[in-house]
Amino acid sequence: MRKIVHRHLGKVVAGAAIAVAGTAVMVGITLPGTAGADDTGGNNGGQTAQQTAPGQGADAVPPGVVEEAPSEGDKGTGDDPLTDDEMERAAKLAASPQLRNGGENVEGDRGPQRVGVDLAEPDAAEVDGRSAPRRAEVTFYDYKADALVTRTVNLDTGKVEQSTTEHGVQPPLSRAEYAEAAELLIADPLGAGMKADYKDATDKELTSPDQLLLNGAVYRAAPGAQPAVLDKCGEHRCVRLFPKVKNGPWIDARSFVIDLSARKVAKLDMR
Repeated sequence: MRKIVHRHLGKVVAGAAIAVAGTAVMVGITLPGTAGADDTGGNNGGQTAQQTAPGQGADAVPPGVVEEAPSEGDKGTGDDPLTDDEMERAAKLAASPQLRNGGENVEGDRGPQRVGVDLAEPDAAEVDGRSAPRRAEVTFYDYKADALVTRTVNLDTGKVEQSTTEHGVQPPLSRAEYAEAAELLIADPLGAGMKADYKDATDKELTSPDQLLLNGAVYRAAPGAQPAVLDKCGEHRCVRLFPKVKNGPWIDARSFVIDLSARKVAKLDMR
């Protein structure tokens, strides 16, 4: 029977494991930024600096960058689940240069955090059609704006057909977000109990999220139920972690909330 370590973190958790409801683990991939082009303006041979040819000089507009279309790769048919190739292609098509350059991921780097890619439902008029296009619904969380961006991509045409931006909407967290939450907790003084429990269970120091199996749930603020530092949870992206030692016990970290937007850790009053 699996046991739960609770010596340093408070109350005993009853049962063989912690049940996690309403959450799904999805792969998170940070999208790269767009490379810029060098400004190569200059003078024509027979002109002075005051007679620079059009399109050259300090005020010239740099040449545009043409992005190569992502490869179609392995494709599914009908309502088959998206293939890995389709998911990667959809994510690249959905991430416009503006989103990549203006957004921010969970680690604070350029580009929004990819949360999920799912097969989109066909339009009502296409339900009975044999040639209905396959579409993917791609979701990103932009930590710079604390906004959920959802884009529907037509995989047949390669075009983004719909885009929405919502605030205060918190989808299940991605694997990358769980890892960053654990990283913040390990580095914070409030994580001392979790590290002590890990050492008790393994006789080793806990220094990286890679040493844990991670799951958790989105946390929303409840009036009077948390310290003021967590009042924006719901508007901010916050998580309660359920860590487990690999091939070992669960660690009770339920009293801690990590605000990924503010990059802060706080402890709930569990009395």
